[in-house]
Amino acid sequence: MHSSFMPPRQVKIGDAAAFAGTTPRAIRHYHEIGLLPEPERGGDDRRRYGYENMIRLLWIRKMTDAGIALDDIRDAFSTGTASAGADSGDGIAGILERLEETLAEQEAEVPRQRTAVQRMRTKGSRMGLLSGLVTERLKSLPEGSLRQADLDSLLVTERIFGPLGAAVQATRFVVLATHPALREDSDRIDDAEEALDDSVAVDDPRVAQVADERHAFESALHAYEAALEQAGDQHRNTQLRQRAEIVSANQASASHLNPIHAGQRRG
Repeated sequence: MHSSFMPPRQVKIGDAAAFAGTTPRAIRHYHEIGLLPEPERGGDDRRRYGYENMIRLLWIRKMTDAGIALDDIRDAFSTGTASAGADSGDGIAGILERLEETLAEQEAEVPRQRTAVQRMRTKGSRMGLLSGLVTERLKSLPEGSLRQADLDSLLVTERIFGPLGAAVQATRFVVLATHPALREDSDRIDDAEEALDDSVAVDDPRVAQVADERHAFESALHAYEAALEQAGDQHRNTQLRQRAEIVSANQASASHLNPIHAGQRRG
């Protein structure tokens, strides 16, 4: 009896798949993405897998079971100094070291991804896509008071002009959401402007009428926005003053309890 097991010199794809605990379809996919070199074909035009191929398949299976992506496995093999089936321990160690580095990079990215997902779940899918500066402007609104189109518009604005530009636009939507009459005027004027298509002449009286209505509406809206901004500034100033008073009180209390300071006062 031989002291060690020696597998057949070459096997077909079905036998190779069964040995590695995978499927022929998966092996063909490994060939397509460059993860497993395609072996030579026999006289019957079928692939024949040798010992080195089987070792590579076992490596792939073990790594995928560990949750490592196929692309990462392929990159590790392609930059390795030795094939997976080689006897070189240095080559295998190099592959594992590169895989560990890749996993460490992915692990560092996980907290950011988890935070983004939690934010979208907490604030709602669309609201959670906006930056904190924008959602801070919207937090006082009752749930569902903003239209889906409003949130979509804010997402586009933030992409083009950044969070600050979207935060300015958010103030507009806050006013519209809290003043139904203004919202109705906005919808009516939007519809009127939409009706002024290319078939309407520039000197048509409706053009001037809609322009006047738009100007009056924007002036009224701007006044509400200015009032909202002023109220927000006053609220923030009040919060800052309260925090300063708390810090001052804490410092005074700590100074009173400090035995060194107390001794200085007695002296």
